[in-house]
Order: sequence, then C-alpha cells, then structure tokens
Amino acid sequence: MSKVLEVKDLQVSFKTYSGEVHAVRGVSFDLDEGETIAIVGESGCGKSVTSQTLMRLLPSPPSVIKGGEVLFDGKDLTKVSEKEMEKIRGAQIAMIFQDPMTSLNPTLKVGDQITEGLMKHHKMSKSDAKKKAVEMLKKVGIPSPEKRINQYPHQFSGGMRQRAMIAIALACAPKVLIADEPTTALDVTIQAQIIDLMKELQKDIKTSIILITHDLGVVADIAKRVVVMYAGKVVESGTLEEIFYQPKHPYTWGLLASMPRLDQTSDQELLPIPGSPPDLFKPPKGCPFAARCKHAMKICLEEMPEATKVSSTHQVACWLEHDMAPKVEPPAAAVGGE
Repeated sequence: MSKVLEVKDLQVSFKTYSGEVHAVRGVSFDLDEGETIAIVGESGCGKSVTSQTLMRLLPSPPSVIKGGEVLFDGKDLTKVSEKEMEKIRGAQIAMIFQDPMTSLNPTLKVGDQITEGLMKHHKMSKSDAKKKAVEMLKKVGIPSPEKRINQYPHQFSGGMRQRAMIAIALACAPKVLIADEPTTALDVTIQAQIIDLMKELQKDIKTSIILITHDLGVVADIAKRVVVMYAGKVVESGTLEEIFYQPKHPYTWGLLASMPRLDQTSDQELLPIPGSPPDLFKPPKGCPFAARCKHAMKICLEEMPEATKVSSTHQVACWLEHDMAPKVEPPAAAVGGE
C-alpha cells in the first residue's frame, strides 16, 4: 500500500518571553492510503501542535519548525510557500477541529462555508457548489439539508455542528483528513454516530485519517495503528492489537490502566498516572516519563532511549527493552484495555 504522508523527525518550538517551549521533539510516523491512524496522549503532549504543523496553521512567530520533514505528494510541506499551501489546505489535506462552535464562522450560513472551498479549489459555479453542499449535508446525516444550508451555526445542535464540520472538510474529497479530538464536546451516543459517520465516509471517499485523541475508547473503534506521544516525543507505536494487548512502554500501560473497563467491579478504582508531565521549557535529557515511572532506572534519567523494534509494525522507546534491563510485566489492568 502506498504512503500518502510521511512525517520524519519533526521538531516544533514556540518562542515566548519566558524562553523556548520545545513542543514537538523529533516526531516520526507515516500514513498509508485509506488507513486510519490515531495519535494519543494526555493534554500538552504535542498531538495538536503536530497536526496543526502538518496543515501549517500555527502562527509564525511564535511557532518555529526547527527541523524535520512532512512529505506529501513528493513535497516537503514545511518548506512550500504559503501560496502553494493554500492550494493543498482544504483541497488535499483537510481538518476537523476540536470545537465546531469556534471553528465555524458564526456570521456565515453553513451552506456558504461548504461552497467556499468547492468554488475555490474545484472552480465550481455557485449553483453547482450549492447542490454539492446539499449533497454533503445529506451524506453526513443532517435532515432537511435544503433548509439547513441557509441556517447559521448557532441554529445547529453540537452534534449537527460537528457533522457540518465533517461536510466542510470532506466536500473537496481530500487525500488526508486530520480529526483533532472530533468527539470531545459530544455525549457518548453522538460520539458513536460521529465515529461511524467518519468510517462510512472514509469508505466512500477513500480518505486517509489521522485521529488526534486522548480517548482510547474512540481509538479502538476506528484506528488500525496507534502512535503514543508523551512530552513532544513518540514513545510507542504499533497496530491497534499490539498497543492494546502487548503494550511495552510504562506510559502506554498507564493510559490503558486509567480507562474504565466493562469487566471492572464497582469497588475497583481507576488507576491514574501519578505526577505531572515535564516542563518543556527545559525538557529532561533522559526519558521524559522517567520522573513518573515506577520502573525508572538510573540511565532513564540520563539518556533518552532509542526506538527499539519489537516487530515490523511495533516500536517502543524504553530502556526496559534493553537486554540488561530487569524483566517487567505490564499490570493486568493495562492489557486488553478495550
């Protein structure tokens, strides 16, 4: 299967009055045609900064791409001009944002927000673009689309606004869709509907999806591969089965153990990860998770481990994988965390 996107050693910082925040520190992953990958991790780990860098949406300054490549269609997106990026953004790489209420323009009708991209990228006439907008609203399950295209975002419910965002993002049939926490503000039943909708539309349009989330329950329902990020670095990546059933990094164990499970009894407590993420003004020289890890050794504090290949699809950056490290088994709550 051909690769549609390759991210190699991406490094992004923010220059502030207090110093430089090293938000993304050497992130690498790739995305195949028609595939869904999930980037997971707690707030502040660099997931959204990574996704917005792919779209070149971060203001510069204060953001600076310090190094690395984002290869799409043979082009390095970190180096193309803003004019060229405008042709790619929306047409070939589109994004669904976390909060549709702040992402949709409150002063424009929903239909106009869909037709705008079609007229710009596909050079459609206004009447053709309007027909396509009605078709897209129908496709994402919004009732009475002919009426709804003339309404404003505040006239839509939260779930319908998110559907409208998906319609806008997919109207131009992009090759890559980045979904940044697309279900965060929605209740559980609407969440399930949005995920099912994304899966359905992916089959129709053959779009590759990057799902950014902290919710591993959502990941289990849609992704084929998972990239686990912590403190601006990828600490583990693998197929869904490898991450859920054979996790290797203590941070991944912590994420899985903190999830509610169907087989849990009422007296069993969820296991939070103790401590706080490191200060990215002064990132640690060793493993960023060492201060919170009960299995940390002296070398964990002194040197960042290289990524070790567990299998052809599974790799982890952890000193516990070293031949001389003690053998540590993941806690029972961290295996099969679906």
